[in-house]
Amino acid sequence: MSVAVLLFLGLGLGLQAAQGRRGRRNRCYLNRTEEYCVCYNLSEETVGSIIQCLPATVVEFQGGDVEKYIAFPIEDLDDSAIETLGSLIIQKIIIANVLVPEILLARVLRFFSYTHVQELAFESCIFQGTGDWSDMDGQNLPIRSLSFHNVTSAPLTGQEQAFSSLSRWLETLEELAVTGSHVTSLPCDLGKVFRALRSLNLAQNSLSDGSLSPAFCQGAFPQLQELSLHHNNLSSYHGVCEGLELLQELRHLDLSHNELMADPSSSCQWPASLRHFNLSNAGLDEVPTPLPPNLEVLDMSHNHLRALDVSLSSLKKLFLNQNLLQAVPSLRNYPMLDTLHLDNNSIWELPRAEVKLLGRLQDVAMADNPFSCSCSGAGGLQALAATGHLGQGWPGGYRCHSPAAYQGWLVAQVPVSALHCDPAAVVAPVCVALALLAVA
Repeated sequence: MSVAVLLFLGLGLGLQAAQGRRGRRNRCYLNRTEEYCVCYNLSEETVGSIIQCLPATVVEFQGGDVEKYIAFPIEDLDDSAIETLGSLIIQKIIIANVLVPEILLARVLRFFSYTHVQELAFESCIFQGTGDWSDMDGQNLPIRSLSFHNVTSAPLTGQEQAFSSLSRWLETLEELAVTGSHVTSLPCDLGKVFRALRSLNLAQNSLSDGSLSPAFCQGAFPQLQELSLHHNNLSSYHGVCEGLELLQELRHLDLSHNELMADPSSSCQWPASLRHFNLSNAGLDEVPTPLPPNLEVLDMSHNHLRALDVSLSSLKKLFLNQNLLQAVPSLRNYPMLDTLHLDNNSIWELPRAEVKLLGRLQDVAMADNPFSCSCSGAGGLQALAATGHLGQGWPGGYRCHSPAAYQGWLVAQVPVSALHCDPAAVVAPVCVALALLAVA
């Protein structure tokens, strides 16, 4: 196997790791069942073991320091090397716990154009220095998914030349993830390069409200459909809305695990394309408005909501578990709803009218509420369970909180007679019968 092929397989990649996991030898291990190959601390002495990875679709390189290869001569590939790279079935390469000189990465990335690798992931890596990316001018790569997790690098601002040289490839990239990497901002010009990007994951970073408008400026990420911003430093619901209002193709938005403050006077309009909205664990005391008008899935679980009084005519799935709701939201506001989760709230009964409406849904969950086991409590739940749609947590998660005689009982075991449920339904016929007897 040629030196160029080895460079490709190990991040440029004639990889001799300086450090590695204790107890692991410097070699590669192939799991044939999963077609997954892991190489630990590959050295020149054991480089032959990399051949084991040839049947794998996923190859992971763990550990090391590739600084010694900065000056390694890297030449263009000959025909046999190109043919070898083209015959590999590897679909994904993972580089973990490696110090990566950018100058080396810039010199070898072009070799990926001869492969079928579609996913490239860097985990817990340090990118050092700057690279000359001119060799990538006009170069196409098969990679469609690129991810960085817990990486350290120079700020993206000021890297416009690198973006320009990589633009031929980046404008075809479909998925990008930069997570857990202390990102505070994205330059506007970067977003304009990603013309085909469908999914962007920026979770677990340090983005603030003010960093969104510059990042998602006019012309940036024109095809973006999925955006994840959970676990950042976002605080203003209105500010986030304004920062993302230009993303006219956006369908999925995750703002969970941010401490958001609702602004009752907000007039910002979310993209009409938005269908899935995650506001769970967002510290909300009230429902923020306006909500995107065409939502199909809304998750506001794990907040502090006491009531929900909004109408969403297209909503199909609503998640409100782990809140402070004392009553079931009016289902008349959600004519298309098929899924409703209300676990761990403060709901104690089900009005008869709501039981009928809930019975039309496909998936209802209401476990771990302080139910009153009267007719409207136990009877309503038993009637709902009889429809077969009260699945999750039934019956073990449904226990009586009151009255004292049934406290701790499973709701399913509470005897509910006609007299308990509707005394009038029994008393009225009796009274009529007595009246008739009296007349006779």
